[in-house]
This record gives sequence, C-alpha cells and structure tokens, in this order.
Amino acid sequence: REALDPVRYISNHSSGKMGYALARAAQEAGARVTLISGPVTLTTPDRCQRVNVSSALEMLDAALDVVSDCDIFIASAAVADYRPAAVAEQKIKKSGDEIQLTLVKNPDIVATITSHAERPFTVGFAAETTDVAAYAKGKLARKNLDMIVANDVSQPGIGFNSDDNAVTLYWPDGEQAFAAMSKQALARELILAIAQRYSAVLGD
Repeated sequence: REALDPVRYISNHSSGKMGYALARAAQEAGARVTLISGPVTLTTPDRCQRVNVSSALEMLDAALDVVSDCDIFIASAAVADYRPAAVAEQKIKKSGDEIQLTLVKNPDIVATITSHAERPFTVGFAAETTDVAAYAKGKLARKNLDMIVANDVSQPGIGFNSDDNAVTLYWPDGEQAFAAMSKQALARELILAIAQRYSAVLGD
C-alpha cells in the first residue's frame, strides 16, 4: 500500500495467498522462515517469523535487515512500482472534477537483493497479462535472478485473490510448467523445485 493521505492508498488486487502458501511450504520442508508481509487478512503460518510492513520502502528495509542471514530469498509480493511523491497530512477533500497525482518510482526490492554483497539464492515472480514467457525470461536476466515464477493473472480462476494458480518456473537453462492447482499444493511443488535447483547450484 502506498499512502495518499491518512485514509487512502494505492494498491492492487493481490491477496498475499501465494506468499503465505510458500512460507508454510518452506517451513514444512524444514526451513527457518521469515515472512515479510504487506497488509493482509491471512493467518501467519506456524513457526514462521512474520514482519509486517505497509509500503515498498518498508518492505525493502525489512528485506535488507535479514538478507545477511538468508540462504534463499523468494520475492512473491506484488509491490507497487510507483508511490505518491507527497503524502497529504490530512484527508484530501473533494474539490472539482479532477485531481492530479504525481508518482515517483519505488526502489526495486528484488534487484537490490540480487546486487547485495551477501546475495542469497533469489527467486522472483512475474505476474503478467500478456507475453508472459517473454516478460518473465527478460526479468530473469535483467534482475540477475536464479529462478522466476511466472503466471498469467488475466486468466479467470487463477492468480490474484484466487485460491488456485497455474505457473511456469524458469531458470537460466530450463523451465517447468505447473498446471492449475490449489496455491498450497503449488507452493509445495515450487519449494521442492527451488530446493533442488538451489542444491544443484550449490554443488556447482
């Protein structure tokens, strides 16, 4: 959420369900999990440490706080690319038929993590509406990711706010598609695939 004034903000349709499912699946697989979460109505998975944030800047600070103690960083949050240049101290009152907002670019959290001196194995997400594979592969290379999970959020019944999802997992020399299933089942499949790739890279 990016605040406009004390009562309004800019956000998107992401529910956080995929991120929470991944946190639960990672914990079940034996990982020690820190879950950096935006405002959601979801229950914290058992034995996961939750850090609450509201904005992209707060999420970046929280990520940097834990990066040096992190082996695998999974960036599934739907972070706003832009934020209001100024936040009004009081509620913006209705006046006239139009209002203009000036937005400034937010820092790129995942790119900041992949350029960090203590860079962990980093998995990104690409929620797209067109040319999903092309955008995902471009993001994989551009942001120096180890893997990226891509899904088409324009498809009904999967993606934002849904309990189900269908994705393709890409890495520099391979890919794996996952058919539609519950986000919790998908999270377990993804954690297994990420762990296998992480072990392979570590072995290299």
